[in-house]
Amino acid sequence: MGPIDYLVVEFPGNRMTGEAFPLLVDLVDRGLIRIFDFVFVRKELDGSVIGMSLSDVDRDGQLDLKVFEGASSGLVGGDDLEEVGKIIEPGSSAGILVYENVWAGPFASAVRRSGGQLVASGRIPVQAVLARLDEAEKAA
Repeated sequence: MGPIDYLVVEFPGNRMTGEAFPLLVDLVDRGLIRIFDFVFVRKELDGSVIGMSLSDVDRDGQLDLKVFEGASSGLVGGDDLEEVGKIIEPGSSAGILVYENVWAGPFASAVRRSGGQLVASGRIPVQAVLARLDEAEKAA
């Protein structure tokens, strides 16, 4: 099994264009990731948090995420929804995605078979990478 990651994407004002959904489907179709959970929540103006159906999250009358309906392993629970509710703004919605990096599975297995073990892992924010690249370009 490859590493399991999650991400939470906020949509201020509940504005979702759906532009990213075909790209997510492509990642799944190409076997790069496997989705364990895909949940949408909305934070009302009064601060309450409610789940949203995956069938038409942008409310344009088209079934945007029908392909992900049923993507629920149970890894995302009510406490997770509460935590997301604490970090998004009232009047916004958020997508919570838990996925396996399938592409890394064979590499991780080979490392374990050869006696290696993971001792550190992390993620560098894109903004930090871009800033560092800009600094390096200016220094060159």
